[in-house]
Amino acid sequence: MATDLTDPFNAIVDAPFDSALSERYLVYALSTITARSLPDVRDGLKPVHRRLLWAMRLLRLDPNQAFKKSARVVGDVIGKYHPHGDQSVYDAMVRLAQDFSLRYPLVDGQGNFGNIDGDNAAAYRYTEARLTQVAIDLMAGLDEDAVDFRATYNGEDREPELFPGMFPNLLANGASGIAVGMATSIPPHNAAELIDAAIMLVDQPGADDAAVLEHVKGPDFPTGGIIADSEAAIAEAYATGRGSFRVRARWAIEDQGRGQWLAVIDQVPYGVQKGKLIEQIAGLINDKKLPILADVRDESDAEIRIVLEPRSRTVDPATLMDGLFRLTDLESRVSLNLNVLDKDRTPRVMSLREALSAWVAHQFVVLRRRTEHRLAKIADRMELLEGYIIAFLNLDRVIEIIRTEDEPKPVMMEEFKLTDRQAEAILNMRLRSLRKLEEMELRGERDALEKEQAELTQLLGSEARQRTRLKRDLKAVRERYGPETALGARRTAIEEAGPAREIPLEAMIEREPITVILSERGWVRAMKGHGDLAATDDLKFKEGDGPRFAFHAQTTDKLLLAAENGRFYTIGADKLPGGRGFGEPIRSMIDLGGETNIAGFLAASVAEKLLVAANDGRGFQVKTADVIAETRKGKQVVNPKGKARLTVVRPIAAEDDYVASVGENRKLVVFPLSELAELTRGQGVQLQRYRDGGLSDARTFRFEEGLSWTMGGSEGRTRTEGDMSNWRAARGAAGRMPPNGFPRDNRF
Repeated sequence: MATDLTDPFNAIVDAPFDSALSERYLVYALSTITARSLPDVRDGLKPVHRRLLWAMRLLRLDPNQAFKKSARVVGDVIGKYHPHGDQSVYDAMVRLAQDFSLRYPLVDGQGNFGNIDGDNAAAYRYTEARLTQVAIDLMAGLDEDAVDFRATYNGEDREPELFPGMFPNLLANGASGIAVGMATSIPPHNAAELIDAAIMLVDQPGADDAAVLEHVKGPDFPTGGIIADSEAAIAEAYATGRGSFRVRARWAIEDQGRGQWLAVIDQVPYGVQKGKLIEQIAGLINDKKLPILADVRDESDAEIRIVLEPRSRTVDPATLMDGLFRLTDLESRVSLNLNVLDKDRTPRVMSLREALSAWVAHQFVVLRRRTEHRLAKIADRMELLEGYIIAFLNLDRVIEIIRTEDEPKPVMMEEFKLTDRQAEAILNMRLRSLRKLEEMELRGERDALEKEQAELTQLLGSEARQRTRLKRDLKAVRERYGPETALGARRTAIEEAGPAREIPLEAMIEREPITVILSERGWVRAMKGHGDLAATDDLKFKEGDGPRFAFHAQTTDKLLLAAENGRFYTIGADKLPGGRGFGEPIRSMIDLGGETNIAGFLAASVAEKLLVAANDGRGFQVKTADVIAETRKGKQVVNPKGKARLTVVRPIAAEDDYVASVGENRKLVVFPLSELAELTRGQGVQLQRYRDGGLSDARTFRFEEGLSWTMGGSEGRTRTEGDMSNWRAARGAAGRMPPNGFPRDNRF
């Protein structure tokens, strides 16, 4: 069988592959952009939505008519207008009916059309649908030549290129779509606010973005929620057509009595499925990522009700919600990318003002086209009325011509100067119309039409009249969607709020008391509860090892370890091994060299400031927050001079006002804390002067209470020297011998 080379599919084309590919891909891309994914700025619809509503209109599925099976609608759409998959068409139809997806649903669905939990709709053979009043408003004017029609894909029918109706669907219901190389994402808004802004633009076409934002406060989502962005951020997004809105769930506290409370969520962010949201929260509880939350319950019926139960009544509600805002979709971002097709079918990103102005300009075009259509209808009717009136005035002669002439039509046209349409209409009149009263009705109808014709002619010739008429029509539509109506009332609040606070460590870790023990050889462990610190000698240690540091802490504390080289390390108390066994080497938790000794170990929460000093007598005070390290490598805080090493790391109590320093030479000096420099890093200043030896110990105290020290022995008694005036001197003095009974090891 010979190959037919005239068939284009059999022809071999010699062309560069890259150019052939780019040309074909460009055709596909343009088709996707203009005929599938981006909405038209004038009616806010994509072709599939427009064809769905048009098919339902032809099926007479008005709001006051009975429902029809969704399968019937989908069948008509894919058979006559939209040759694509039935499931994709039905999915588009389902979205138009979901009151949690569309702010103003265009389809009234009966049956299972899905829910906010994320469940799918029932198959189209089980569900029924009809149009809503919003869809009727959107299509108003289709019978009045308000827009152009085009042939369908197979040329058998005609469909509208866009809808003319006076409902701001693009911004009221929003849109989303991904084309080729571009996308669109438009959140829904309040129709009444949009119409108010449109009325303002009718009078002030050159108004700026700020003038529009006096009416449009921000998106209005069907699921409510709270927009937490500032006015400036919202204005910036609308001015550029690109940005995002931070949307939070709405929540309130329910008092359960006796200090108990619950947090109840009744609105969730737009686009968030309630079922997945509850799974997220339950996952946090199971993984113990938010220990201050004890339970989550879904008590929703027709209204959303998610109940959050705190771990205890002492939990701060704001802290709990901030944690959930950061870790779950209770706070999410809704993007704004106002990328639409303009009146020339060209995709571009518009500002809010530009999009509204384009819609208002479209309404002016629709108004003029509807007016011209009505004038043409009036002219046609008046032509017939003139013929009827002539017939009534000459009724006997008309009847005579009809009875006697073989071809009465040309005779009547010649004798009474009638047009072909007038003569044909007279010949088609019914006998019952030949009443005297009919002539009066015809004259009344003609006079009314002449009056309407004059008004419409003036309307077409005057832009001022067109503006007045358009504002009147817009106000009439606004009454149906005003803030006092159930459908039009604003659902989303605009309440500026800062970003959710960083979740405190206490919220991430269960707060439990522990006793921290570090041995001489550097083995650390945490015993549950606040045990007797004096009994640490009774604990088991490795042979040749024993306790060195022991103190009380909480699992939420950060522990500070200071090395003799002046480097500080931070360890989470919750990371410590349990009290069974000997613990673990602390050097495995931080990068502490094997030759470096430990100078101090304490909880960061013990005081706001620390006294640090090296054995050469140099030291300073430092804020605890400034020594906390973020990595295993630690943070260099003290820079000991020469061979000196850090030996003193002590907390400074808030009420302390003096420093006591004792040297290896057993000399004691006391000086005001205000004389000790506060640094974040360095060598510090000289606490005490020595002829030989160095610093043995130092601490802070309250001068009026005197200085106390441990006497030692099994009873653990302390001694206090109330008057320290004899040892008071300037910082850097040599000092004098301490009071009687001062410990022989020269340590406090």
